[in-house]
Amino acid sequence: MLEKLQPQSPDALLALIKLYAADERADKIDLGVGVYRTGQGDTPVFAAIKAAEARLVEEQDSKSYLGPEGDLGFVHALMPYIFGKDATMGGRIEGMQTPGGTGAVRLAVAVAQKAGVKTIHMGVPSWPNHAQIFSDVALEVRTFEHANEDGTANLENVLGAIRTAQENEAVLLHGCCHNPTGIDYTDEQWDQIAEALSQSKALAILDIAYQGLGRGLEQDAYGIRKVLAAVPEALIAYSCDKNFGMYRDRVGALYVMMKDSSLLDPVLSNLNALARASWSMPPDHGGAAVRVVLRDDAMTALWLDELETMRTRMRQVRDHLAVAGDVGTLDLRPLGQQNGLFAVLPLNKDQIQRLRDEHAIYMAGSGRINIAGLHMGNIEKFIGALEEVTS
Repeated sequence: MLEKLQPQSPDALLALIKLYAADERADKIDLGVGVYRTGQGDTPVFAAIKAAEARLVEEQDSKSYLGPEGDLGFVHALMPYIFGKDATMGGRIEGMQTPGGTGAVRLAVAVAQKAGVKTIHMGVPSWPNHAQIFSDVALEVRTFEHANEDGTANLENVLGAIRTAQENEAVLLHGCCHNPTGIDYTDEQWDQIAEALSQSKALAILDIAYQGLGRGLEQDAYGIRKVLAAVPEALIAYSCDKNFGMYRDRVGALYVMMKDSSLLDPVLSNLNALARASWSMPPDHGGAAVRVVLRDDAMTALWLDELETMRTRMRQVRDHLAVAGDVGTLDLRPLGQQNGLFAVLPLNKDQIQRLRDEHAIYMAGSGRINIAGLHMGNIEKFIGALEEVTS
């Protein structure tokens, strides 16, 4: 029976990792893999997480099961950073731990589909796994162009999608630091998006994977808080991969907001049943470490300092690129107004191949680059290579 299966295309980024590793040129640049890197090219474990892990080694007294909801101490400790001072919005928000942000997105659309959602509206380009997950749960995907050619968000397109969305449909929105473009909605645009959603019968699904890496923790939460204040219900997928550096530990959470607290339990019971059938319970270690950090004032202060260092470094790289201005046929100025790890350069396949072959610069075939792969030691080489291949 299994011989009937057809081969699937390999993940392009995984193939890129192998090509980069095999390249022996000392000045090679990796802009493909979506992880934060320091100015020295490292992706270190946060000092705050190291401290929390040391405490867990000393104090954790069991590895027994927790259940499909995972570590609720972790889930609740995150909530003030995501939702603000009234973190439950009067008891209307509750959540559960998931295996990373991917698990949170998967669980969100699975429960939405179970509730009757048949179609999801999504701006493109988007994180490639979004479409794969939606297809896997048999949702129809309707797309709209997320960005304008000048490197700003296309407000009319998202408003059009929201206004045309019907009952039994959902709208997916990136909370901040859009992947792959880095193009976020402004606060004023979020105001209009929230107003449109308040008039819509569509379900809002918010994906928050990079909080704190754009304009700051509070500023990056503006859009989601504005939307949640305007709609009766929503699903919020959250990832700690980037802002806690927990990539391989798969640390995420899914939150649900309902019109009234009395409506939460039926939704949570369905989430628990879906989680139980999918992964039984999420991995514990990473969530426990984050919980320890957020319950300790000194560790929290250390984490916030580390997060701000990351944000500042990426902002410096963006500013440096923006100052370069016109480079060959490219205008790099918009990168200075965008946020987070990623940006998309309008390069064709031949130009991307030349960057790899002639300059040892590796990036995704879409033109997406990881801003954190650049630093003061290689950024001028990168700018010069862009000018050469686009002139």
